Amino acid sequence: MATPVGSGAYAAEWPVWSTTARLVVTDAGALGEARAIVDADLAAVDLAASRFRADSEVSRLHIAGGRPLRVSPLLAELVEVALAAARRTGGDVDPTLGAALVALGYDRDFGQVSQLSGADDAQAPTGCGTTPGPRPHPPTAERHALALLTDRGRRLRVGVAPVAPAVAGWRRVRLDGRTLTVPPDVLLDLGATAKAHAADRCAARVAGTLGTGVLVSLGGDIATAGPAPDGGWKVLVRDRPGDPACTVAIPAGAAVATSSTASRRWRHGGRAMHHVLDPRTCRPATPVWRSATVAARRAVAANTLTTAALVRGTAAVDWLRARGLPARLVAADGSVTTLGGWPDGSAGGAR
Repeated sequence: MATPVGSGAYAAEWPVWSTTARLVVTDAGALGEARAIVDADLAAVDLAASRFRADSEVSRLHIAGGRPLRVSPLLAELVEVALAAARRTGGDVDPTLGAALVALGYDRDFGQVSQLSGADDAQAPTGCGTTPGPRPHPPTAERHALALLTDRGRRLRVGVAPVAPAVAGWRRVRLDGRTLTVPPDVLLDLGATAKAHAADRCAARVAGTLGTGVLVSLGGDIATAGPAPDGGWKVLVRDRPGDPACTVAIPAGAAVATSSTASRRWRHGGRAMHHVLDPRTCRPATPVWRSATVAARRAVAANTLTTAALVRGTAAVDWLRARGLPARLVAADGSVTTLGGWPDGSAGGAR
C-alpha cells in the first residue's frame, strides 16, 4: 500500500473499513474540522454501498430481487463510477462480484473474515488490529440479510472449481438517473472503486470547504487537493513489511493507488484466497503480481488501473505502458517493474 510519510505536521489516523484512514492537512487549525468532514463522508458511503450492512442501499437492492429502485444521489454516483471503471477495463474491474466473494467466504467485514478463516496466512490490512475470537451474532435483521446474501453466493459455488457467469454482470446493471436495476442473481460489491472515489471526494470537500492543502489516504488509495507542502506530498510505496519499498513525491492534486494480492488473504475450503477476483472465473486472480501501484490525477482512476493490472497478470505490463501513467509492479518473486516514468530508485531493483 502507499502511506504518506513526512507530509506536513498536522495529521490524524484512525481505523475504518478494516483498513487505516490517514488525514494530513497543511493548516494545523483545519485538522479537527477536516476530520469531521471526512468522517461524515465515509459514513455516508458506508450506508450507501456496504454489502456487510443490512440497512445499506446495496443490501436493500439485493433483497429487492431485481425490481428497479430509486437510490440516493450518492449511491447513483458510486455505481456510475463503478460501471465506468468496468467499461474502461473491458470488464476486468467488475462491480457485480459480491455473490462470488460471499461464495468464497468473504461475507462479512474483512477483520472478521480473517479471524474466522482459521488460516495461518490470513492477514488483515496493516493497522487493522484484529484478535481471534468467536463468530459474532448479528442482529435479527442483519442475520436475515446475510442469509439471503449467503444463499445467493451459494448458487455460484461448485466445490472449489471456477464458476463463470454466463453474461458479464456489470452489463446487466441499469442506471437511469437515480433509478437502479440490479438483476436478482447479482450482488453489488463496489469495493474496487468506492474506497478510492471516497478518498477523492473527501480530499476535494476538505480543500473546497476549508481552503487547506489536504491528503486523504484510505488503505492503499491516496488523494490530494489544495496546495501541497514544499517538495510535494511524500508517500512510501510498500504493500507489506519486507516488500520492496520506495518513497515518491506527488504534486498537489495528484493521487496514487496500490492494489494487492497479498494484503487481504484468508482460507476457504482449504485453499488460500485473496479479494481481487478475475470476473471470467469468479476466482482470485492468479497472483502474478504481489502489488500494483499507479499515479494519476484521481485515486479512483489509479485504483481502476491497479485492480485491472492484477487481473490481467503478465499482460498488464504492455497494457499499463500504453496508458503512459507512472506505474510500479511488484512480482511474486519480489522483482520490480517500473513504467511510465515512475521515479528510479525503487528498492529491489527494476527490469
